[in-house]
Amino acid sequence: MTEPTYDILGIGNAIVDVVAQAEEGFLSRHDMHKGAMQLIDAATADALYAAMPPGLESSGGSVANSCAVAAALGARVAYIGKVADDQLGQVFRHDIKAVGVHFPTEPLVGGAPTARCLILVTPDGQRTMNTFLGACVTLDPADVRSQLVASAKVTYLEGYLFDPPAAQAAFYKAAGAAHAAGRQVALSLSDAFCVNRHREAFRTLVAGHVDVLFANEVEITSLYEKDTFEEAAELARADVGLAVLTRSEDGSMILRGAQTVTVEAVPARVIDTTGAGDAYAAGFLTGLTAGKSLADCGRLGSIAAAEVISHYGARPEADLKLLAADAGLG
Repeated sequence: MTEPTYDILGIGNAIVDVVAQAEEGFLSRHDMHKGAMQLIDAATADALYAAMPPGLESSGGSVANSCAVAAALGARVAYIGKVADDQLGQVFRHDIKAVGVHFPTEPLVGGAPTARCLILVTPDGQRTMNTFLGACVTLDPADVRSQLVASAKVTYLEGYLFDPPAAQAAFYKAAGAAHAAGRQVALSLSDAFCVNRHREAFRTLVAGHVDVLFANEVEITSLYEKDTFEEAAELARADVGLAVLTRSEDGSMILRGAQTVTVEAVPARVIDTTGAGDAYAAGFLTGLTAGKSLADCGRLGSIAAAEVISHYGARPEADLKLLAADAGLG
């Protein structure tokens, strides 16, 4: 096996995030369910953007955020995601490359515009997401270069991207290329919305092609259609080599074979929960690819998540390497 060039290769929806503060009444007036994600069309995106309070615009997308956090922690990172050849696409490309992530995907020319996610953050820190996927849905197997996949220790797949058939085919191509090269495949379930739409397809992917599974309590119970977290966790333990299950302020549970590791959440003042799971996964995968123990991987994930939820936006503002070093994880 050749020495890997990258620690993590992310594959996901390349999105520009617009994050704004909003009262709960704004959500009600626009028929939103607090804390959830919904897909919207171009016309709705334009109307909602016009109605939103002033916001912070930055490159986003779940796994793209994870890639940025992992790079901030010192991991070697690459990313595959589709943007258009437009202004937002150029912004996305500049931002992700500026944080040290290799981004080789060719832009879409003459089609849908670059995706954007309009995020409303209520005073309790909960984020409600409205996503126009735009160019994201055009990602297909041709965008997945097997040589690039083979050069990464872990290929990390984003559940949000699992909707279009072409993207599902891209996932299977990436998983096949990774395993052929002796590498690992990780998957985030991303949101119960995604799981509910594609439950059987997700279960097939998880059981047959995923080595590391990330999910929160709602997502994992939805995947296995169980009433309790404990029942669902045991089914995840049987399906994958490593299940990493987050539980918000209750920390996380990591399952590998008969081993169970629990990790406490790092205390933080919650300002905006956007990107908490993405940051946790980034810290965990950074630790995993560096050969750290499962407990230390979980601690690194918790440190990254605590930093991200302490301010608006899903990208880190503090020096994550310094935070990790202060916790004895440098």
